[in-house]
Amino acid sequence: MTPEEQWRLQKEKGLAWLRAGFALVALLVIQFNPSRVARYPSLSYFSLGLFLLYSLLILYLTQRGKTDVKRIGIATTVLDLLWVSLIVFSTGGPRTPFFVYYLFPAITAGSRWGISGGLAAAFAGATCYGLIRFVLAAETPLGIDVFIVRTIYLFALSYIFGYLSEFEAKQNRKLVALSITAAEVAMLEERRRIMRELHDGLLQSLATYLLRLETCRRHFLQSPKDLEQELRSIEDDTRASMKTIREFLSGKDTQPFPPGMILEKLKGDLKYLQDGFGLQVILETHPEEISIPQAIEQEVYYVLREGLMNIVRHSHASQAVISLKLSEEELTGALSDDGVGFDLTAVTKSNGFGLTSMEERIKKLGGKLLKHSSIGKGTRISFALPLASGH
Repeated sequence: MTPEEQWRLQKEKGLAWLRAGFALVALLVIQFNPSRVARYPSLSYFSLGLFLLYSLLILYLTQRGKTDVKRIGIATTVLDLLWVSLIVFSTGGPRTPFFVYYLFPAITAGSRWGISGGLAAAFAGATCYGLIRFVLAAETPLGIDVFIVRTIYLFALSYIFGYLSEFEAKQNRKLVALSITAAEVAMLEERRRIMRELHDGLLQSLATYLLRLETCRRHFLQSPKDLEQELRSIEDDTRASMKTIREFLSGKDTQPFPPGMILEKLKGDLKYLQDGFGLQVILETHPEEISIPQAIEQEVYYVLREGLMNIVRHSHASQAVISLKLSEEELTGALSDDGVGFDLTAVTKSNGFGLTSMEERIKKLGGKLLKHSSIGKGTRISFALPLASGH
């Protein structure tokens, strides 16, 4: 059942309770004032009793959900008009106190089908009341002015409830459209988040393992002891990555390192790059020990690691420099190398996910990533992050 169908069913349940309430009130009225049924007592009690049973049956069906909402709407509108007309006729004709019951089918039709439905039900009710007034109960006269006023009253309320129903339907359609759009945006954002996590976390780890295996093949074949040590290290790191994958799939937050350990983590990565690939990386920090919010710390690490991996894979650089400067208001950082550089325009058009991910991480923290590179002149990537965004 769609949300719209559920809402319609809830509306029918509410109307069923209201109809049952009207039926009980009608019975109470004639109990307190038996003169209202003096003209046709048997017919009055019969019509009111059946109206109560009919109301309880509709209430039962709607509460159990054993009915088609569209069909029950049409059927109950017709039956309500007929039953109200019978009650009006049997309890006093034009002078009956139950004329107001014509409002019920008019209002319910307006709530179901808008202005046109409400006015149609009001017209049908006014016609039935006019037939009773001028044909079936003509011997008990009622002024034409009273009939006209009651008819106008019936049409006016039907129009108002129909208008409110149409307005409600329009707002509901807008809300549904907005919810669908919001759901699509949320889904796309979640996909991008997963892509970032996979790229900057798991895929980067796999890329690191490939580089380490290449190093084993190139440098450690003549040194079985060093080769065994490096392979054991790769095994341990692979197990750690498998644990991270399981945590990621279970929805747990994965952290690349404990809070406050970004410099130690970077120093370990830099030592590996120098030992395994001959890339000398200088780490400059001001002050010497920096303490930044955990959210900023992790994002900065992912950005710098992505940059370092790009240097190893693409730049053919011999040296790189990481600089981090912390002030009271912001953290500024830069990563530069003396490699072959690249064409920024060509890389931008290729939509490389690495640089895009770096930009998105910095932008998410309220900062901006700047890229400077040209063929043969190396590359420099810098950023500035407001510290307030990490608290």
